[in-house]
Amino acid sequence: MSSDRIDAESKVSGNQANIPARIRRELDIDDGDQLRWQLEDDGSIRVQVIQQQTGTFADFDGYAGEKSTDVTSDHDAWGVDVE
Repeated sequence: MSSDRIDAESKVSGNQANIPARIRRELDIDDGDQLRWQLEDDGSIRVQVIQQQTGTFADFDGYAGEKSTDVTSDHDAWGVDVE
């Protein structure tokens, strides 16, 4: 990749900069995603896109155990071993 390559440009307004639509589409950047900025020694900037996960339990696959539960009575004690 050439250091002279320009994929898109945008202007800064106040303390905000717009991400050009072409770049947003290419990197699948959406509302709620975060950008992690890193200033390199040569003065260039590296930006990493941190995509948000949808929903609180986005990675939760559910309970696959053998023990049946009753959420109305077991909710607060779930995962607590009583001896």
